[in-house]
Amino acid sequence: MMKIKEIARVVGANVDGLSRDILEREVNSFSTDTRTIKKGDFYIPLKGERFDGEQFIDKAVENGATAYFGVNIPTSFVVDKDIVGLKVNDTKEAYLKLANRYRHKINPKVIMITGSSGKTTTKELVYSVVSQKYNTIRTPLNHNNEIGLCQTIFSMDEDTQVLIIEAGMRGLGEIELISKYVEPDYSIISNVGTAHIGRLGSRENIAKAKCEITSHQNPDGVFIAHDDALIKSTVNFGGEKIYYSINDVEILKKEIGYSNFVYKNENYELNIEGDYNIENSLAAINIGHILDIEYPLIKKGLAEYKPIEKRWEVEKIAGYSVINDSYNANPDSMKATLNTVLDLYSNLVVILGNMGELGINEKVYHKEVGEFINKKIGAKNCTLQILTVGELAKEISDAVNVCFTKNFENNESAARYILDNIAVGTTIFLKASRSMKFEEILENLKESNK
Repeated sequence: MMKIKEIARVVGANVDGLSRDILEREVNSFSTDTRTIKKGDFYIPLKGERFDGEQFIDKAVENGATAYFGVNIPTSFVVDKDIVGLKVNDTKEAYLKLANRYRHKINPKVIMITGSSGKTTTKELVYSVVSQKYNTIRTPLNHNNEIGLCQTIFSMDEDTQVLIIEAGMRGLGEIELISKYVEPDYSIISNVGTAHIGRLGSRENIAKAKCEITSHQNPDGVFIAHDDALIKSTVNFGGEKIYYSINDVEILKKEIGYSNFVYKNENYELNIEGDYNIENSLAAINIGHILDIEYPLIKKGLAEYKPIEKRWEVEKIAGYSVINDSYNANPDSMKATLNTVLDLYSNLVVILGNMGELGINEKVYHKEVGEFINKKIGAKNCTLQILTVGELAKEISDAVNVCFTKNFENNESAARYILDNIAVGTTIFLKASRSMKFEEILENLKESNK
């Protein structure tokens, strides 16, 4: 993949005293985990608040690593004429520099995606479309930080044509860092909402953080974003800009597990419900047009999209039809999914949990979800049940006054209530932040079925 001399040059390591044979040696790949090291790999000993990868260098070598970085070594050196240690000042920075080098070596078209909610779904929709025509690599689930960026880049084959990078963030500067090392050709912001508002303080600061995506973008590329006045007033990009919205769409049919709509005079289908999913798909359609993907392939890509784990998973458990959308939650995504399930499903029980990282106004944001349910249902004759788990989620159920509500302290008691009180055949919808571990509700239901 890379020779020692190239690695040293990219990271600025001093190689005085290393032989020509050593400098010409190639490493197979890079790894940060001694458990997955293979013979001929280069070990990257990352540091964190609670771990120091340099403590495991011996283990990496034992498992086959042929070279590694070191901060706590006096200079670059060779051990037993076989194992190379290169001295660097910061192993993560060195890893990022190498990833950037490999990104340019393969030289794919790079699409970078972020957003307060919907960014992972957007990434998967974009992949489903783009991979119809091009050899495409995308960020795996839960790899949307700078380390995941490096791992994704190094997963590219030599014939990779398009690289799709998802960027998460918890504060200012994090997306800028990823943009710096990936240098996207095309960037997408799915939306700017209230996720992480507890850390950033306002939607304005969230927009500023998200718009860092263009800070190192190819000026000849294209910026694509949800049609939001805040994004438009915040983004600093001189190239072409495309904005999209559900208002640009004519929806022909909305059913359980199916959406049919017209966008830019073309008809598209999704095998999933929800206006927000339709809206996310517009980013994929626009990228498809930019990359000269023909309409039949764009349409085929959208039709083949399937939700990923814990995002709108539908499963039959203990006689119930369970929709699990509990991978993550913020006020915007919770309202969007509720808007869909309340439109399409009858004989419904909704289970909502705490939403995290909402700051000093966290109770207000939860209460607003309850008020949204009131407004959505109105004066209908309602058989809906709203169950909540957690102290913050109690603000939701306390605010609801149009249907039956009940709050539980834990997942086990919520599952017990369902089994004791809810008739089989009922649809059960789950939405909460990942920290609520709503899979425990499913496990309890499955256990009862045994």
